[in-house]
Amino acid sequence: MPSFFHEALLLLFRNRPELAAELLRDALGVELPAYTEARIESAELADIVPAARYADLVVLLVDGKPVLGIVVEVQLAPDDDKRFTWPAYVSNLRARIRCNVELLVVAPDPKVAAWASRPIGIGQRATFAAFVIGPEGVPVVDDLEQAKRAPELAVLSAVAHGHGGVDDAVRLALVAAQASAEMGAGHFAVYYDLIISALSEAARKAFQMLPQGYEYQDKSLRRSFSEGRAGAVLRVLARRNVAVSDEQREQISACTDLETLDRWLDRAVTAASADELFKD
Repeated sequence: MPSFFHEALLLLFRNRPELAAELLRDALGVELPAYTEARIESAELADIVPAARYADLVVLLVDGKPVLGIVVEVQLAPDDDKRFTWPAYVSNLRARIRCNVELLVVAPDPKVAAWASRPIGIGQRATFAAFVIGPEGVPVVDDLEQAKRAPELAVLSAVAHGHGGVDDAVRLALVAAQASAEMGAGHFAVYYDLIISALSEAARKAFQMLPQGYEYQDKSLRRSFSEGRAGAVLRVLARRNVAVSDEQREQISACTDLETLDRWLDRAVTAASADELFKD
């Protein structure tokens, strides 16, 4: 059964199909055909045998008609069966949409990325190779305005680089959380959990301010983190149409205790009223 981590990563591409094209073009240097739309296509890639094969996700780039198909696979561990099914996914989709198809493998683990990058022999005169995005290939998104324009890329950036230096990892997580807070409570809850699950233990403790007394080397980060968390609480409540009084807004904005802000943010996702945030 697919894990939460696997499904949450796929959600980034479902919510923003353009992300697949951006990674191919900007991170891997693939020249793409001109297109006007990126959309999700059926991931059922049936072949001549009775059983159907399902890819994780299929994205079509369209310019009046399909101009490129992108099969997106999230790979968390080596799986030798994929060395047989991946070429089938591409050939079956190519036959269906009558244009070129590429396979994009998203591998958060460097060792899995190296495994997925190995060419696959499919005959004496033919080999098959996927385009693989490992952690090092994901762009670093540490600018809030850029993150707001592409929150899924910001979340993927936090996931990819969450095991780096603690301050850097926390900064990326903060930017991604702030950007995704504007997407609504449903998406924010999943994205927030994905960010948290991808951080190293040290970065996760720093992000959640556990243990108490943790000090950032960059003092400005603590200030921006508390301001960002307070803003995220208010944005989640606003997107859920939960009324907030002027007094409550001031209390949230003035709070600098990160553990308290974290508790309020968790409650904001499901709270029926702003009063529920402040219950002991």
